[in-house]
Amino acid sequence: MTLADLVQQACARLDQAGVCFGHGTLNAYDEAAWLVLWRLGLPLDGLDDHAEDPVPADRVLAVQAFIEERIATRRPAAYLTGEAWLQGVPFNVDERVIVPRSLIAEVLAEGLIDAWFPEPPGRVLDLCTGNGSLAVLAAMAWPQALVTATDLSLDALIVAQRNVERHRLAQRIALRQGDGLAAAPGRHQLILCNPPYVNRDSMQALPPEYRAEPALALDGGDDGMDFVRGLLAQVPQHLADDGVLVLEIGHERAHFEAAFPALEPVWLPTSAGDDQVLLLPRQSWP
Repeated sequence: MTLADLVQQACARLDQAGVCFGHGTLNAYDEAAWLVLWRLGLPLDGLDDHAEDPVPADRVLAVQAFIEERIATRRPAAYLTGEAWLQGVPFNVDERVIVPRSLIAEVLAEGLIDAWFPEPPGRVLDLCTGNGSLAVLAAMAWPQALVTATDLSLDALIVAQRNVERHRLAQRIALRQGDGLAAAPGRHQLILCNPPYVNRDSMQALPPEYRAEPALALDGGDDGMDFVRGLLAQVPQHLADDGVLVLEIGHERAHFEAAFPALEPVWLPTSAGDDQVLLLPRQSWP
């Protein structure tokens, strides 16, 4: 069996089993390629180069067992491999953190925030940092910036520390444990936040792959806005006069607008639509 054949076989098996994607891949073929290449120890961008290579029978069996583990456990593939990518940057992950997929990463990569600053931001805060991926990407986007990254979960910050060290950014990223803005006193030019925002009904309907992630990082209460309410009440005291907040709310725009009818956010375009990430300048508050 060739590598290409093995990937096709794995793809068919994942499709047949009805697993859920969204933790680094969006379809069965891409996930099959990821898992097969990883299990064989091949470069994850090496499918085309090795497509016609024969795979020894014992390695085929190892791959098949790995695919069956993915199906049986319904654990996201990133938890099985211990690694995920955001904007092409690799990050360590495990069950202590959600798999990084924030749309804010796209906003950073495409420079959509830059126009709001006369000069690149010097102080950046990443709330609910999880595995630290947004903090790392922000530090990469603005090499002069000092980044503070906070999370309520000490377990998550242990993973974040590994990623800060992996990308050699310990001199510029400070990790802090605590609840929201209480962990980051002072004023910041930019606050990034991908908070728990999934509403209660949606939480109950999540497929197993999403329920494998820490509920603390997902559950936003009845309307998804529990954390966001506390955040927006305190943000004015933590933003510089020319500062901005960039907030991800996923599919919760209707709940956001119902909860904050007086705010007029700027909605930023992303691959998932133009109503999932918003920007609020300091002037949005009295």
